[in-house]
Order: sequence, then C-alpha cells, then structure tokens
Amino acid sequence: MKLFILFFSLIVGMQPKDSVYALIRNEAINAGIDKTFLDKTFNHKDIKVHSKIKELFEKPYEKKSWAEYRKIFVTKKRVNSGAKFYSGQYNLLDSTSTSMNIDPLLILSIIGVETNYGTQRGSYNVFNALYTQIKIMPGKRSRWAKKELISFLEYCYNDNISPHSIKGSYAGAFGYGQFIPTSFVNYSVDGNKNGKREPYAWGDVFSSIANYLIKNGYPTSEIKDPKEVYDSIFSYNHSDNYVRVVLELRNEIEKELSLN
Repeated sequence: MKLFILFFSLIVGMQPKDSVYALIRNEAINAGIDKTFLDKTFNHKDIKVHSKIKELFEKPYEKKSWAEYRKIFVTKKRVNSGAKFYSGQYNLLDSTSTSMNIDPLLILSIIGVETNYGTQRGSYNVFNALYTQIKIMPGKRSRWAKKELISFLEYCYNDNISPHSIKGSYAGAFGYGQFIPTSFVNYSVDGNKNGKREPYAWGDVFSSIANYLIKNGYPTSEIKDPKEVYDSIFSYNHSDNYVRVVLELRNEIEKELSLN
C-alpha cells in the first residue's frame, strides 16, 4: 500500500500544475518541442489571462456595419501612408510581385489593413492571447487556440525565440502580415533568402502574403478573374467587409500614386 501511495505521489508530482500546460504537453512533445523549453515557457512570470479577449471576440471589427468598418481603414491618411510606403519599398515589392505574378498593391493593401504598414504590431503577448483562449473561451475556440499555441511554440522552439517576446493581436496573429501560427508555419516564405522565415522582415512578409493568396486561389494567369481574387482575399479573413475594404484601399492607393 505504501509503495502504491509513493508511486501515485510521484505520478501526481510529475503532472504540470498549469492546466493549459497539462492539456498541450503531450502533443507539444510529440511535435518535437523539448520538455525543458516547455517547462521554462509555462513557468514564466509574465503569463497572464486577459479577460477582455472574450469580449473582443464577441464584438469583432468585421461585424460592424460597412460604413463603420470602412471609416476605420479607408482614410486619407492611410491612403497617403500606403503610397509613401510603396515608394520606399518599390524595388522589393515589385520584384516579389513580378516573380510570383501577383498585384503588388494588393499585398500592400493587406499590410495596410492588418498593421497599418507595419506600424501596429498588436498589443497582446501572442502566447498569452492563445493561453487565454484555451483557459476561458468556449469549446470550439479553446480547441482552435490549443492547436495554434502548439504551432506557435513549435515555431519559437525551432527558431530559438522566446514565446513571450512576440506581440500580436488578441486572436494570436503576429507579424506584419498578421498570420495565425498555423498559417505562418504553412504559408510563410523565406523571401530574402537568409535561411529564416521572419514575420518582421519585409522580403519575407511580401512573399508570404503572396504565397498565402496564391495557395488559396489567387489567379496567377495574366487575366485575373475578379471572383478568384475576391475569394483568395476572403480566405485571409472570412469577412466580406474585410475583402471590400482591402480592395477599396488598394484602388485608392493606386489613384494616389497616379497623381504623383
């Protein structure tokens, strides 16, 4: 009996005290993530649950009326900033679009909507955003976040990045293109050919967004089917308001560039 109690105590002592860690540990280890890395990550002093995230999911931007949504993103300032950014990044953006046969202004517009041309990275620690969703959100969202957190930890482990060092959205998207972790792993491209896929290197960002759109139906033929273009943008964010605002911002930037 004493041996059984001792054995049981050892087993219990081996279990993570953190409920989220307990939930993801086996799958994370099976994905090739070292246990020491996981232990350190889940013992970090900055782990925090953001109760506000639940409220944000209940009132997403995409559910605003078209007029409200458009007013946020299609502004004179954002159009001018887009034209200025394009001029500064023309060579890199143009070479990416030419090699991948994709509209450079569409790539630019997505970045303009997602992060205002890289000026807004997000205010949430990505680890904590996903951790919170697992901890307090309903089943489907919690299960989604579990998959995303494991993917995020896999990326951080393989690239030797602290999981608590990356800022992003309340949903857990990060980088100038605001990819969720599984999308980053599946679609990101080493555009600058330095051996890494970096979410904050413009060569990688341009190529990764282009790759995402192409893999999700963007037409690479010379004649672009508008529906295929629309659907590829819709895959980036499943919202008609999002697609409409990306396309309108793209067109307004084109008009601004034609005036200069």
